[in-house]
Amino acid sequence: MTRVAFYAPMKSPRHPVPSGDREMARNLMAAIAAPGVEVDLASEVKIYDKQGDDAQQNRMRDTARLETERLVAGLPADTRLWVTYHNYYKSPDLIGPAVCAARDIPYVQVESTRATSRLTGPWAEFAQAAHEASDAAAAIFYLTANDLITLDRERHGDQALVHLPPFLPLETLPPAARCDGPILSAGMMRTGDKLRSYTLIAQTLSMLEGDWQLEIAGDGPARAEVEALMAPFGPRVRFLGQLDRDALQDAYARAGLFFWPGVNEAFGMVYLEAQAAGLPVVAQDRPGVRDVLLSGSHPAPEDGPEALANALLRMTADHAARRQAGGAARARVARAHLLPAARARFWDAVGPLMEEIA
Repeated sequence: MTRVAFYAPMKSPRHPVPSGDREMARNLMAAIAAPGVEVDLASEVKIYDKQGDDAQQNRMRDTARLETERLVAGLPADTRLWVTYHNYYKSPDLIGPAVCAARDIPYVQVESTRATSRLTGPWAEFAQAAHEASDAAAAIFYLTANDLITLDRERHGDQALVHLPPFLPLETLPPAARCDGPILSAGMMRTGDKLRSYTLIAQTLSMLEGDWQLEIAGDGPARAEVEALMAPFGPRVRFLGQLDRDALQDAYARAGLFFWPGVNEAFGMVYLEAQAAGLPVVAQDRPGVRDVLLSGSHPAPEDGPEALANALLRMTADHAARRQAGGAARARVARAHLLPAARARFWDAVGPLMEEIA
């Protein structure tokens, strides 16, 4: 049996509050697990400073030193790899590099960012710690082309930078949708970028002709604002609320297409979920989003809601085109964005690192 130590300094995969970070950490643990491999959550010590507070950072450093001592002494003897998820200037890994150096095991990171602009200011010491942790990694897995830019520019030595496309926690595809139902949108309802996407949806709907229907999956503190945006469309818009995984899958299955503009999305798991169900997607061509969608078929943000409305009109008018686009997207997800593909990419990269230490 080989053990892999896993750590997410910003948010433990066991945290009770749902979030994208928690889900991604859980998905990574599932992807790393393989025959003969057991993934252990090495620590739940939270290292996250939202405000740039020196006193808080110092307290976290003290906590991390104690945790490092515990793990150096107590990490199981058959642990052969350490994986840290989401090391960055507000949430540096203050534990993994020291433990790996003391125990002589490879150290790798997933979805890390480097921010030289933060090396001065209230997060300066944490930003430096995040840089040093990244430097210690034998390999860093990046999810999007945008993430690669600074990682490559500031690559340490012969460090490997490995593309790990965003993936769903599924071994196989779900049943395919018939693509003959309503438009579906799904997103948390909160201020900022999510509300901007909902605003774009409302602006786009105002330009649509024909007998369209929209279902919205999601909830959150900005629900009243979203409801106000959709009020002019009356019963054409139906709110589904926050859905669990099975209920959301049912919503994909009965939809005709998926519509989410994707304002400043890192990449958007909902796009992968929709495409896995065989739904065509209407979105804006943005960094991150384009890493999980078929390229060349989505309007630029500067083209505004008119371009989104035209894309929706083309898709809603042509069932055969919806089925064809959804089928192509579904095949792409099967090929590159499910657990087997993620597992293979991960172990192809880290297997040689472990052999070097053995």
